[in-house]
Amino acid sequence: MPGSPYTDLDRPPLDARRLERALTGPAGPWRRFELVTETGSTNADVVAAARAGEPAGLVLAAERQTAGRGRRGRGWESPARAGIATSVLLRPGEAEPDRDWPAAPPSGYGWLPLLAGVALTEAVRRLAELDAGLKWPNDLLLAGRKAAGILAEAVPAGEPGEPPAVVLGVGLNVTLRATELPEPVAGGPPPTSLALAGAAATDRDPLLRALLRGLAGWYDRWRLAGGDVEASGLRAAYLEHCVTLGRPVRVLLPSGAELTGTARTVDREGMLVVTTADGVDRPVAAGDVLHLR
Repeated sequence: MPGSPYTDLDRPPLDARRLERALTGPAGPWRRFELVTETGSTNADVVAAARAGEPAGLVLAAERQTAGRGRRGRGWESPARAGIATSVLLRPGEAEPDRDWPAAPPSGYGWLPLLAGVALTEAVRRLAELDAGLKWPNDLLLAGRKAAGILAEAVPAGEPGEPPAVVLGVGLNVTLRATELPEPVAGGPPPTSLALAGAAATDRDPLLRALLRGLAGWYDRWRLAGGDVEASGLRAAYLEHCVTLGRPVRVLLPSGAELTGTARTVDREGMLVVTTADGVDRPVAAGDVLHLR
């Protein structure tokens, strides 16, 4: 049937009812799951919902994005049903006594995209059985090629007493073929997909479940620890998965300047610490990291 989502048997549609039953409920942070056939950007849609007063716990997934956004305004698109495009709405500054969650300080919100990166890496390793790793801050690499990116957007409080929101968006290439891959960013890693990397599984339903359950689990640990990345174990997990550490790197800073050296660690604030040739540690809050070998 022309236009049917079942015409490409390698790319069956997601099952919205099964996903909603599996993911939402009182035991976890996801309150509502919504699946749309197509949208411009799941992040833009969830940001709009946050501005309209949507409570925390919304999950939006799209079978296709036509104007997906990556870091620094870059696009992120893929053919219908060839990847995972999802965004979640969090309000970390809102205490939730029934979950024993104190309000997390805004100074810790910068760790949330790194938290999502840890959850994504663990899901891909477990289900796809691939040696996935993170290029700082949160690009998922498979054998040096980029398969996914994460975008975090802060949404200021709209009404007095309303907590600010953080929207986390994840875009993962699952069954993209070589001819469908996006153009690589200049100087960045070439793109790939789980299928091209030889994944043991490319069924998007369990992949999306594993990602959202992993994200829920890490978010719960982080919230229970009051946003403390050491007490929650989040920093240790990130350091384990970050393939940038120990490498010579060149960092393209937002100012246009460049920094070269060896990536030594990621500090408590989520900044990449680069040791320059003269032995000085330089913390980097934002920038494009290029692995030099």
